[in-house]
Amino acid sequence: MEELTAIGLTKDFGGLRAVDGVSFAVEESSLTGIIGPNGAGKTTVFNLISGALPPTGGRVELTGKALPNAAHLVARRGIARTFQNVRLFHEMTVLENVLCAWNSDPFFGDSFRPGAFREPERVRTKRTCYILEDLGLERDRDARAADLPFGKQRLVELARALALRPRVLLLDEPAAGLNRTESAQLAKLIRHIVSGGITVLLVEHDMHLVMNLVERVIVLESGRLIADGRPDAVSRDPRVVEAYLGSAQC
Repeated sequence: MEELTAIGLTKDFGGLRAVDGVSFAVEESSLTGIIGPNGAGKTTVFNLISGALPPTGGRVELTGKALPNAAHLVARRGIARTFQNVRLFHEMTVLENVLCAWNSDPFFGDSFRPGAFREPERVRTKRTCYILEDLGLERDRDARAADLPFGKQRLVELARALALRPRVLLLDEPAAGLNRTESAQLAKLIRHIVSGGITVLLVEHDMHLVMNLVERVIVLESGRLIADGRPDAVSRDPRVVEAYLGSAQC
């Protein structure tokens, strides 16, 4: 079943066309990587999917229904994301950072009505603790986000995205700044997330991670899709080698 579909996505910034008619569909509970050189349009595609930017042309569909062009409405429809640069509330605790995500959850939309707050608050905290435990952050729940090492800050941002209970999770360079051991742990975690039924799209420059993790690779160059297929086939595609990978094989 097709979970997420991009149809003719186009984005112009003045006279610059950052994304040029990109179309693809990803299956439910699949793991797809999007790669390309700097300026290829990868993050812009994520911004279009997540509603952070309106498209100049084309549309995004989730389970066959068009998504709105507003980030908070897209989140309510079941799409969550992380960012290239970690965006946490550094003076808040790990638990507080993740609890913030529940404010975007339509399930708790009535939780601030009189008499309705206490029970949903307990539910939110309990579910958040489950997420932290799943990501190995249970011992850090009361630590300030600013006091955590960078690798754990990445995990807190991921936990916050998972708190939205997404159907689709967009990971924008999640391995940036991580060492090899942390990257290997991240790969295991991403596989675990997919095994739980969440569809994952991954933008990443770490080719070793991408080619050994994802089931499918989409390659962008200058805003256009130039290759789409299994990692082993894509890594041998002459267009990809010329545009991005170079002569070395992954």
